Amino acid sequence: MRRALGLFAFLSFVIFLLAAAISLRPFGEPPHAEMDTYFIEHAQEEASANNVVTSVVFDYRGFDTLGEATVLFTAVSGVLMALRHYGGKEK
Repeated sequence: MRRALGLFAFLSFVIFLLAAAISLRPFGEPPHAEMDTYFIEHAQEEASANNVVTSVVFDYRGFDTLGEATVLFTAVSGVLMALRHYGGKEK
């Protein structure tokens, strides 16, 4: 019974992977290009940035970038607190 269940799970996983690989788009063909052209055409006038990547990261997705920085800071602070060595006697 256990072997049949393992075989069923394995075959289900393989079928899922094959279905996902078949449904992929051809390489280099983006699904939607409307937002790309909007950012390229309006980055200079809306964000006052010469670099489109900079305008997207810091202006269009500013709150997302701030959230990622907050998560990174919290993780580093947690690791430093966990690895902190107190001045007590070592055993």
